[in-house]
Amino acid sequence: MSFSIFYLCRNLDFLETELLFYLCSAAFCAGFIDSIVGGGGLIQTPLALAFLPQLPVSTVIGTLKIPAFSGTALATIQYLKKVKIDWKLFAIMASLSFVSAFLGSHLLTIVSNDFMKPVLLFILITLAIYTIFKKDFGQAKEKDIPYNIALINGCIVSIVVGFYDGFIGPATGTFFILGFVTLLGMDFLKANTNAKLINLATNFGSICLFLIKGKIIWSIALPMAFFNALGGYIGAKVAINKGNKFIRYIFILVILLSICRFGYEVIFK
Repeated sequence: MSFSIFYLCRNLDFLETELLFYLCSAAFCAGFIDSIVGGGGLIQTPLALAFLPQLPVSTVIGTLKIPAFSGTALATIQYLKKVKIDWKLFAIMASLSFVSAFLGSHLLTIVSNDFMKPVLLFILITLAIYTIFKKDFGQAKEKDIPYNIALINGCIVSIVVGFYDGFIGPATGTFFILGFVTLLGMDFLKANTNAKLINLATNFGSICLFLIKGKIIWSIALPMAFFNALGGYIGAKVAINKGNKFIRYIFILVILLSICRFGYEVIFK
């Protein structure tokens, strides 16, 4: 499989400068948006699938895991300089997210996820209305929630969103942020940092799988990784400097993009 993909890329001149320019531009924008509120996959994935139609979808997705990981990693480093993390709680949430994402991916190999998309569209529209009209959502001072309650709520968020990550996927980081703000009382900045850390764990697991399967094209992945990381670095710096109010605006933008994406799939597909 790895040899056939390499041969295909050479014959289709996949390393053409113009193609890489478009892919790297998409990677930069995705890294910037994702570092602030998640949802970078809403930009990077559709464009990569459109520009690389000759490749298997699984190979495109596997290749995109590398830039996604690099951008998230660099953004996370910036956030950790500013935000204090409960590492014990994080370890539990990351472990549960990893397992539930694996189970979601396994279920996807058995049944289609199409039946979930109308439900998800309704949830996103409701969430958009709520966030727009509740001006202090994610901006108020972090709530002091008892550790036991935070642990239970954190486990719920990790299992539900982790499963969503494996079964459906797009805007996973955005849903993590939503869960952390709503159920753990975090502000946007702290919620985003925790979401980034968990995304690193789940992405690393996916990369290991795609490496074993030979589903990563490094000549595409590495240039995209550089620009995604650059976008992630700049986005994190902007988010930290601008604060929760700015993050809220980008959060609403990503939700609206998600509504457009799933609305298109529900109505036209």
